[in-house]
Amino acid sequence: MALKATIYKAAVNVADIDRNVFLDDVLTLARHPSETEARLMLRLLAWLCHADARLQFTRGLSADDEPEIWQLNDHQGIETWIDLGLPDERRVKKACSRSSCVYLYTYNARAAQIWWQQQYEKLSQQKNLTVRFLPDVQLAALTDFAARNMSLQATLQEGTVWLSDAQHHQELRFDPWLINGTLP
Repeated sequence: MALKATIYKAAVNVADIDRNVFLDDVLTLARHPSETEARLMLRLLAWLCHADARLQFTRGLSADDEPEIWQLNDHQGIETWIDLGLPDERRVKKACSRSSCVYLYTYNARAAQIWWQQQYEKLSQQKNLTVRFLPDVQLAALTDFAARNMSLQATLQEGTVWLSDAQHHQELRFDPWLINGTLP
């Protein structure tokens, strides 16, 4: 018998000061049986960083040809492609050719730093690619927010995310490894 996805609900209130985006939404996230809770929460954080009424979670781990999150334009073309982890160069190049902007959120310091040393020269040629790394300590703090039913408030400004719920308050900041094809 195959394992089924675990469903999480997140009522989110997003105030992105830099983009002038203010949004209330209720999100449904399906946690794949092989997905960790930390990865699920990073996926949610990535959504919060790009919050938009048209931003959608995809089939994710269940689909090789889709990112974790995307935003489609009116003609069903991909405007924004958001992925997690340490994909191979071919997947990233394909994403960059199919989408206007590609964001890659990496985590797990030991594996991510080795991957980045091997990939950064090739990936820095992609002018529409941004790579962000979330340090392990912050990922652990983010995971503390995980619950089957969440109510989260996120304020974003100048690269910092202030995330809170009834019990937790956390300041999160990604390390920028690549910004639109340029090393910071």
